[in-house]
Amino acid sequence: MTAIDRLAEAGTSTWLDDLSRERIVSGNLAEIKAAKSLAGVTTNPAIFAKAMSSGTAYDEQIAELKAGKVGVDEAVYAMSVKDVQDACDLFRDVYDATGGQDGRVSIEVDPRHADDEAATVAHAKELWALVDRPNVMIKIPATDASLPAITQALAEGISVNVTLIFSVERYKQVIDAYVAGIEQAAANGHDVSAIHSVASFFVSRMDTEVDNRLDAIGTDEARALKGKAGIANARLAYQLFLDSLGDLPEGANKQRPLWASTGVKNPDYPADMYVIELAGPDTVNTMPEPTIDAVLNGDNVHGDTLTGTADEARTVFEQLATVGIELDDVVAVLEREGVDKFVDAWQELLDSMLENLK
Repeated sequence: MTAIDRLAEAGTSTWLDDLSRERIVSGNLAEIKAAKSLAGVTTNPAIFAKAMSSGTAYDEQIAELKAGKVGVDEAVYAMSVKDVQDACDLFRDVYDATGGQDGRVSIEVDPRHADDEAATVAHAKELWALVDRPNVMIKIPATDASLPAITQALAEGISVNVTLIFSVERYKQVIDAYVAGIEQAAANGHDVSAIHSVASFFVSRMDTEVDNRLDAIGTDEARALKGKAGIANARLAYQLFLDSLGDLPEGANKQRPLWASTGVKNPDYPADMYVIELAGPDTVNTMPEPTIDAVLNGDNVHGDTLTGTADEARTVFEQLATVGIELDDVVAVLEREGVDKFVDAWQELLDSMLENLK
């Protein structure tokens, strides 16, 4: 029994927050799947930008795409889709063993469409068809414009990973979008038991932004609250998840909370803190491999640390407000930065790939 196995016993599935052609063809992904009890994979534009901008693993496919005079956007997604298909095939046994709950691999819609509902829906449907694997999840950001797109994608029978959630208020809207989508899917004749979804709550980015503001305030009272906002925020989200479990049509699956951005940004914090403090039933934690290794090496998992923590989390938020942290502004900044970072990473990749295709 490893720490990751004990995390699973507490109810948290471990997904790797990384994917590359090199990991797949070298056998590394298969090896760490077995050795580190991985139950899924998530990707994002920044992950693919990093993967495709280094090494030689994509050279053969780039040459084929260049010979076919494929456009740069189509080329980048062709490479992304191939990686996701291969990862889906590798994790198909986990998907089958868990009834579709795990064994998932996520691929994100074009981040440049975050404020365009129609374009987001169209791209979600396109990616769902291109990957053509039952265990793929299509990532859609929880922006104002994309909330209706989440509902529409689910109504089409598409499994959705809702990403870039930073507040409990936004999460409530995501839950509403999920319930509406599942209801429409049932009305459209889809088997709702085959549709799965996760709601990806970003944790460490919350602490980074809040900690910077606490340092700017500069009082001892403010600095004492550093490193507490992210976990408190996620715990309040988990309570909302528990409170919302009765809203689904018969046969539908729970939309599990997923803790994202769980690699610590502050080296003074324990490397595994966003894992051991957010373990509990019906959750997913997607981690970069160094965080997975920190969990395994630290061996600090001590069961459910989510259930019954809402009151303590509310106290943290009250204290943050008292010292002058405006959480609504924090969330607004994080949401816009989150989209912008993915757009920038994707644009850099497109620019680089354009040179390769000339």
